[in-house]
Amino acid sequence: MTPAALLEALVATPSVSGNETAIADQVASWAEGWGARVHRQGNNVWFSVGQGPRRLLVNSHLDTVPPCSGWTLEPLQPLWREGRLYGLGSNDAKGCVTAMLLAARELLAAPQALEGKGEAVFAFTAEEETGGKGLGTLLGDLGPLDAAVVGEPTGLKPCTAQRGMLLLRCVAHGTSGHVAHAHTTQTENAIHVAARDIAALAELRFLPHPLLGEARAQVTQIQGGLARNQVPDRCEFFVDLRTTPGMDHAALALQLGRTLKSEVTVHSARYLPKGTAPGEPIVRAAMAASGNTAPVGSSTTSDWAFLGEIPAVKVGPGDTLRSHRPDEHLALVELEAGITFYQKLIRGYFEEVARG
Repeated sequence: MTPAALLEALVATPSVSGNETAIADQVASWAEGWGARVHRQGNNVWFSVGQGPRRLLVNSHLDTVPPCSGWTLEPLQPLWREGRLYGLGSNDAKGCVTAMLLAARELLAAPQALEGKGEAVFAFTAEEETGGKGLGTLLGDLGPLDAAVVGEPTGLKPCTAQRGMLLLRCVAHGTSGHVAHAHTTQTENAIHVAARDIAALAELRFLPHPLLGEARAQVTQIQGGLARNQVPDRCEFFVDLRTTPGMDHAALALQLGRTLKSEVTVHSARYLPKGTAPGEPIVRAAMAASGNTAPVGSSTTSDWAFLGEIPAVKVGPGDTLRSHRPDEHLALVELEAGITFYQKLIRGYFEEVARG
């Protein structure tokens, strides 16, 4: 199967997050046909190639977001036009999946290429877009890992820093009363309390990261008040803070709880910021495979967030700005470059490890 045909087949298989059974079946069937010993947990599929003292995880996700409005083409009917494949998931991240699968196929055809050097663990996982039963639930089954490459569309620029996500639920409290008497009675408007806290959050500054820049707290939802003629005694708002490596989620929540008058609780803190030192073998191999002279940072989260302290890079064919948008697409030349890149990266990683 050609790269174009394999990508087209993946895009033609609907796999909105939580409904990846058909695409997981397809990937497992291909890998088994190429000679892999495939493992399955739910809709997560993985297999290994090679043998040696080091184990490299090669991962991307099978799921997509639902199609948004604004498509001028049918999102679930892949269409080639002027060298680009249009369709839901073509860019995020079925191009990465396709390139990784074809890199695996090449290694399965010549397993001696890695014998004694190391083991490449290919994992194609579910529910990345929703943070569900995907890579984070699989790590215990994969065994010890020494490094990882996470496939996301980065234009094949190795990303060595990724933002995390801290979501806070804030509740401002006040004292209710009739609006007509608010100037004479002991009332406190909870929306006004929240507004002062929100203004303080807008002015909050953190030390910028060299690859990611500043982190800014963003209020994304707000709700308060029961009636138009009643001083509200409660106002709830949510804060989304996209953190950078070195920012501790627990410490940040504690800091904001002390700074704001509103009550602050952690709504979600599981997406941790990530960074990999430039001297790590996986970074050196990725830079060599891409031909880039400097790594980049990524503002979006990914399954990298669940890999703990494993040195990792996030990199793949495509453009992150096409993700989750109408008329998503991937160029064939991008896909072919991605296949070559992953082939070089996998071999290069084990060579870098051997060099020490």
